[in-house]
Formats: sequence, C-alpha cells, structure tokens
Amino acid sequence: MLIVGSGPTGLTVAAQVAAAPDVSVCLAEAKPGPLELGQADGIACRTMEMFNAFGFADEVLREAYWVNETVFWTPDPDEPARIRRSDRIQDVEDGLSEMPHVILNQARVHDFLLEVMRSAKRPIVPDYGRRLIDLELPTSDDEPVVAHFQRAGGGGGGDAAGPEVETVRARYVIGCDGARSQVRRSIGRELVGDATSQAWGVMDVLAVTDFPDIRFKAVVHSAKQGNLLVIPREGGYLVRLYIELDELGEDERVAGRNITIDRLIEAAGRILTPYTINVHEVAWWSVYEIGQRLCDRYDDVAAGDAGDRLPRVFIAGDACHTHSPKAGQGMNVSMRDGFNLGWKLVAVLRGQCSSEILLTYSTERHAVAKELIDFDREFAKMFSAPPKSSPEDEGGVDPAVFQGYFQQHGRFTAGVATQYRPSLLTGGDTTQHLARGFVIGTRFHSVPVVRLADAKPIHLGHVVEADGRWRLFAFADRHPLRAAESRLAALCRFLESDERSPVVRYTPPNADIDAVFDLRAVLQQSHRALTIQDAPPILRPRKGRYGLVDYEKVFCPDPKNAPDLFELRGIDRAVGALVVVRPDQHVAQVLPLDSYSQLASFFDEFMIRPAAPAEPSSMTRGAESPGPSNADGR
Repeated sequence: MLIVGSGPTGLTVAAQVAAAPDVSVCLAEAKPGPLELGQADGIACRTMEMFNAFGFADEVLREAYWVNETVFWTPDPDEPARIRRSDRIQDVEDGLSEMPHVILNQARVHDFLLEVMRSAKRPIVPDYGRRLIDLELPTSDDEPVVAHFQRAGGGGGGDAAGPEVETVRARYVIGCDGARSQVRRSIGRELVGDATSQAWGVMDVLAVTDFPDIRFKAVVHSAKQGNLLVIPREGGYLVRLYIELDELGEDERVAGRNITIDRLIEAAGRILTPYTINVHEVAWWSVYEIGQRLCDRYDDVAAGDAGDRLPRVFIAGDACHTHSPKAGQGMNVSMRDGFNLGWKLVAVLRGQCSSEILLTYSTERHAVAKELIDFDREFAKMFSAPPKSSPEDEGGVDPAVFQGYFQQHGRFTAGVATQYRPSLLTGGDTTQHLARGFVIGTRFHSVPVVRLADAKPIHLGHVVEADGRWRLFAFADRHPLRAAESRLAALCRFLESDERSPVVRYTPPNADIDAVFDLRAVLQQSHRALTIQDAPPILRPRKGRYGLVDYEKVFCPDPKNAPDLFELRGIDRAVGALVVVRPDQHVAQVLPLDSYSQLASFFDEFMIRPAAPAEPSSMTRGAESPGPSNADGR
C-alpha cells in the first residue's frame, strides 16, 4: 500500500501496518524531514486509549500537561470592563475513561509513532521530499494504482535539469496529505462548506502574568474586547492562547488583514483586563478564520457505483474534513480515521478478510465527521459570541448556556461518544442486555481486573494492542469453570475444536491459536479462589517454537480498585456474555456464551479461510496477498 502524507493520520496508518511485516508499504511525505514543531496539541481520552494500544501511552502521560479542570471567566456584573472567574468544572467526568485529557506537542506524537514504525520487524521509514504529482486510477481490479512523485533536489539518475520523478505502484492508496490534498483532487472529491466571518489568532508564548488561572484550561468571555481560550502546554511554562480578533467582511480572508503578533498580544491583554500579561517570547503563532468543510465520501467509489466496485483510494484526516481548532478535535478525529482504516487494509492484503470490509471506512468515519462539524459549528458560534448584556440581547450568548453546552458534549470531545452503526463489521443490539455497559458500536470501555495467574491488577482494555487481532472477551456465567453446566467452559471447547469455530476456520495453519482471535476470560470468583490450572486449555495456550504457556488470558474482579465489574458494566451474572471487539477497539457484537451459530455466522460474512500451505514451500506468510505494492526505482 501507499500512504501519502506523514502527519498524524498517515503515521497512525503506518504504525498499524508495522505490526504486519508481510504487508509492503511506502510512506511518502512532501516535507524535507520530520515535523519539528506541530500546531495541534490536544489529546483526547479516546486517543490516549489508542496510544496505549500502540504501547506509548505511559511516555505521553509523563511528558504531557493534564487537563484536570476547566475554568470559566465572564464579565464582572459590578464592573463589566473587568473579568472574574464564574465557575470551574472537572474536565472529564468520572468513569468516562481510565485515561486523562492531555496536552502535548504534535511533533512529539509524531516521534512516538515513528518509533513504533522503526522498531517493527520490518521497519517503516518515511520517504521525505516526495510531492505527489498525480494518481492514475485503475480500470480493473487487477491493475495497480499508479502514483507519480516529484522528488525535491533531483539526483540519483534523474534529469539533471530538474527534479527526479518517481513512480509507485500500489494495490491501495491512502491520502493523508492535508486540506490541500492532491489525492483528494485526483479522485474528484471536494471539501464542501463555509468559513465564518470571524478571525482568530493563536500563539504559544512564554509570558509573565498575574492572571491566576494561567495553568488551567480557561475560557474567557469579556464584555466588549472579545474572547480568549487558555491552553497550558507541557513543561510548566509555555502556554497557548486562542484570541478572538475582528469580524471579516463578505468574501474577505484573514490573510488580507496583515495581522501581526503585536496585535495578538495587545488583544490578549485587553481581554484579560484587569490582569496583565507580559510576553517575553513567542514560540509559534498564526491567524485563521473558522471554517467547517466535509467531503461527501472518503474513497474513490462514486455514489452510483457503490454496489458495483470496491474502493482502491482513500482519504483521511484534513484531506476530507476541516473545522476549528478550539475544541481540540482535529488531530484526534484524524488519527482515529487512520486507526479505523489501517487494520482493514492489512486484513484484506493478508487475505484474511474480503475487500467488502473496506466499504465500511467511508460510512463509519463520514458519520463521525458530520457529527463533529455540526458540533463545531455551534461551539465556534457560541465561543465567538459576546456575553449577553440582557435577556433580550439576541446577538450574545448566556455564559451559563455556553458552559452547559461544553459540559453536555464532554463525552463527544473526549472521543468516547462515537458509535458505529450496524454493518458487515458491527452487529445489531438484540442481545445488548447481556452486557449493557459494552454498547455495540462504541469503543470497548475498559475496567479494572486482576490477572488470575499472578494477581496483577491491570485494565482489561489494555490487553487490546494495535496488532490487527480480534478480541473475544468471555464474561463467565454463574457456574464454576469445572462444572459441567459452565457455559464459559463449553464456549472454550467450541472455539478450540469445533469445525464451525472462527478460531478453527480462520487461524492459518501452523500459527499460534490466538494469531487472529485473542480469547480472554473474565471470571466471577476471586483470584484467590482459583488457579490457572482451572482454566480450559485454550485459555492457557502453548505458543511459539518452544510451546511456552501463555498465562495472561484469564482475569477476575478487582475489588480494591473498582466496584464489581459485572455490575459496573451491566453484565448478566446468570448467563454471562461474549463481547466481540474489533481490532480498532470498537465493540462488534454482544452475544450469549452459547450462541455458537451466531458467532460463526458473523465472521463467515467477511473472513476468508486460509489456504493450506504448499509442500514444499519457501514462501512467507502473506506473500500471496492480491495486487502489487511496490516502488519503481526505489
């Protein structure tokens, strides 16, 4: 596959592909090297959960600023020219996620993803200095997508009179090349929407101020000087300020105003009155107008062809949706585009899943972006409006109403409100009552547990790594594992040996039993009442060349760190539940433990049985993935 653009979206896709050394990938970037200073900085709770799947959440938590509370400032009723703190709230509601909302420079996020790629069995390194010229779309399924790149600087056998042109042929192309995406233009897609008439400035500064909440996320509405958002940065000193500027005229762009950094600093000082701010150094600054734009589809399939052909080219991130930065959603939603798409492409290229699953990408992620843009349009409008001077003031916003809107949409801005609708990869809700807290279509909401084999307290969701595997979380019924009536034990026998079992049908020959489906069990008893030997063989499988036992498949409640997990997630204690989780951490199904046919039918719809290995064979796994994926002259 070919990924165009090494921003956070492209790197998220590449980091997922890095877990599949049998898939060939080229990552092309127009810039001359890695990002040194990024513009995005907010990392939502859901994104932190995703980072944990990649293995670097702990490093981010150590470096980042934690957004624990948000404070609100409004005009002082007794002296409206001055602002005063009107309220403070917890930024993320209790129990929403085990991860906090944090702030960290985008360049550091890139660094962590690049390290995941470098550390892979088959390292992935971006090819910098490659600007996409155009794409040649295939006319048949067995033809590749052909991409032409202009290489900056020439050399290497290119035309001495100009830059070298390189050609890449790939089965699939993903355009992560920003709001001016050449990939988007090549497939005839267009960002549609409007910019507002409001100009804003943003700056990262080292400053001395007597404003008491400079190290809190602070929303400031002044009476007549405009509005301001304070975002503290990591390290304890740097702070980002989003500053409301002037309204723009019809068809006017902010670039035509020639706004200077001095003007931004002066505006911030006026808004913060009676407090002062003395800016000593500006690390970065910019001006922009708010706009919300969206593509109608995220792939190259025309609306009329949706039932006749499958996508070969995709767009993600800013290439297909843009919005204001103040809600901190741009980088987060864009990376989750990549997290949704990457595992699907790997599964298709490996021959594990049919190509039809790729149609779910545009459907699922377009709905998320549409919801984001609707939210952002209202949020930006309320943020830019002055405080109401009276109940009859139709041009202003009641600060209490704005704060209520902020709190009401906390789950959305945390990234945990996304729910994918029923599709090939997401089932219906007929048996949702068995595990009400694991809502089908939403991300798997982690819960504290104790690992049976060693009594280690961990979060159950943290076993879900970004490795392309499906997870089967089996929550036990009321019967002990060794009892003849145990539904969990019967499920384990079915999964291990029945011909209808997806584990039996879709695990490649000679692979570990959990190579495609990672089964984990959560029991009702205390870990001190059991031993790992009570678990069926599939829950303590022998793996690898030495047949070593995996002791990390079985868990028990953790009464020290959480309420009873069966009660917390609404799991039926009498009959238990099987929660099927996709490789992107979203719940695909909630089923009875003994619903073998329904489980088998779900995976039979889109998974492909692996072929028996040829004898003799020197081919590596995945070598027969359909379609070319190579770079000419590289």
